[in-house]
Amino acid sequence: MPLRRLSLPTLLIAASLLIPQTALAEACPVPGEWRLDDGHYATNATMMRDLADQSVVMLGEQHDRLAHHRWQLHTLSGLHGHHDGLLIGLEMLPRESQPALDAWVAGELSEAQFLERSDWHAHWGHDPGLYLPILHFARMQQIPLVALNILPELRQRLAHEGWDSVPADQRHHLTPPAAPQAAYRQRLEAVFVQHPVGSTDDDTSDSGLERFIAAQLAWDRAMAEGIAEALAAHVDDTPLLVALIGQGHLAYGHGVPHQLADLGITSQQTLLPWQPNGQCEPPEGLADALYALGDEDAFEPATPLRLGVMIETHADGVLIQAVGDDSIAEHAGLASGDVIVEAAGRRIANPGELIAVVRDQPPGTLLPLGVSRDGSLEEVLARFPARH
Repeated sequence: MPLRRLSLPTLLIAASLLIPQTALAEACPVPGEWRLDDGHYATNATMMRDLADQSVVMLGEQHDRLAHHRWQLHTLSGLHGHHDGLLIGLEMLPRESQPALDAWVAGELSEAQFLERSDWHAHWGHDPGLYLPILHFARMQQIPLVALNILPELRQRLAHEGWDSVPADQRHHLTPPAAPQAAYRQRLEAVFVQHPVGSTDDDTSDSGLERFIAAQLAWDRAMAEGIAEALAAHVDDTPLLVALIGQGHLAYGHGVPHQLADLGITSQQTLLPWQPNGQCEPPEGLADALYALGDEDAFEPATPLRLGVMIETHADGVLIQAVGDDSIAEHAGLASGDVIVEAAGRRIANPGELIAVVRDQPPGTLLPLGVSRDGSLEEVLARFPARH
């Protein structure tokens, strides 16, 4: 999969605990145990019963971890057994994809049609196979799916121009975010220093940092307001909205939980999967409850091969901005300024489509790429090495 510009926050800090306590933890949790933030354990039956009384339950994830998505599905199933008015909110898709989600739940689309109609690959980029079991669960149980996100272009516009400069009807009538906690700012600053969003001197300046933080806050606020809007739209059903969100937006009570509280939604819980790996004590305040996972690393899907390029949308296809050293792209002769217009015989219109093709490319094979270079179209063969 090609490298894309990412500006995702890392793990962040502390939410309150509203779940009844059971035995105090005295040893490393074993797989399948719930560990509360105060060090007590709770049974699965107690957790599901008490969580069903909340308005919002947020299930964190590392997007590429299969075990995390399996845990999410199992938790969704348990909660649905205690609450008929379940809603599932998705960070993965922007509001523009809501019609595709509605059509999916209604049984009107195949998997391929849904991925195309929702523009999944352009909006998200992570393997849809990780999420399809959850999507099928929602369709089988007729649970509404809610697109919580906004387009990256809108996030960046809000960050660069400011909220007052973007008309309300062009930002889904979102309200400005609450100011972040000091610890959240510190963590975002650390992320920015390690992974600067851009490549210009200005992007690594104080103004670049402020725009980065503003974009993250817009992201958090958009998801929080998406949750609030869905609850209001289903108020007669006394809903429970379960949101699937990257753990960087949830951990330590920052990000989305903080913005929800600012919107007056305090009936909320944050749950995270946790693989102890010998660390029996998790960071204090990481989440309201942690679910202990076993060592699933050996069973995770292999990391997809990557071209090793930074890319962006171009009028003719996908523009290569930079090529990584010793990457598949470099060995194939791809260069900055090339525009990829075809891959595996398919016309490529955006980065998401290229990502999807590269992700499906088997190791030990050649991927033909149609490249526009200096006004002419050339074929480049990208060699994907075999796995050993």
